[in-house]
Amino acid sequence: MQEKATTTWKDVLEFPIGGRQQKPRQAGLTMVIDKGLGLTEFRDLLEVAAPYIDFIKLGFGTSVFYPAAILREKIRLARSYNVDIFPGGTFFEVAVLQGRLNLYLQTARELGYTFIEISDGTIDMSRTVRLAAVRQARAAGFGVITEVGKKDPRDALSEALLLSQITGDQEAGADYVIVEGRESGQGVVIYDGRGAVKEDILASLLAGIKDLDRVIWEAPQKQHQQALIMRLGPNVNLGNVQPGDVLALEALRVGLRGDTLRTTLKVAEVS
Repeated sequence: MQEKATTTWKDVLEFPIGGRQQKPRQAGLTMVIDKGLGLTEFRDLLEVAAPYIDFIKLGFGTSVFYPAAILREKIRLARSYNVDIFPGGTFFEVAVLQGRLNLYLQTARELGYTFIEISDGTIDMSRTVRLAAVRQARAAGFGVITEVGKKDPRDALSEALLLSQITGDQEAGADYVIVEGRESGQGVVIYDGRGAVKEDILASLLAGIKDLDRVIWEAPQKQHQQALIMRLGPNVNLGNVQPGDVLALEALRVGLRGDTLRTTLKVAEVS
């Protein structure tokens, strides 16, 4: 007698790490950084991985280099797959420097972006200007993601100041706050020059953050993703994920990759 065929692998196996939230979700977010994918690559990414992507950031100021029709189509495609999309924070910083924030927001709205990133990773921006930008972006109809931390290690902020900014941004109405990690994950905020997690700084931030579900940790490398998943669980919010790593990250989250499966097995042995 022939066995009945199963429709999906989920009918066959259970995830070794349970509790993973599915979209739509408020935690366990994955933010992908797009540094210049063409339309075919972008469409393929969404076709395969959209259920595991919550945000796509068109990194830095790359938005300006796309032909208008292609940029509009990328934004339209993301939205058609229920993925929010926003331009990088450096682009915002240039708009602030040049006194063109109103025009920047108008153009972003006309193009179809759904979120705005507000950051001062490179420029100096007062708290008053920062919070006014949050309110202005929300009034323009955007979701708001702010970012804390400086890109240059020479400008590093203290944990106390980082915590003050995170709390202030959340209270001001930011939907999420990103902890800076750059695309390298080296020498910035919770990462040392080799890319290892600085456990003392991470512990200090975790102890002081009131709403962890509204914090996104930039984690471009597998070692970052694994460390944060093992510390904070499968529903930690992670950002600056490379497009080709989305499914690999999801496998890490649920224990379908040796790194996190091994830890799960150790826990089972102890029990």
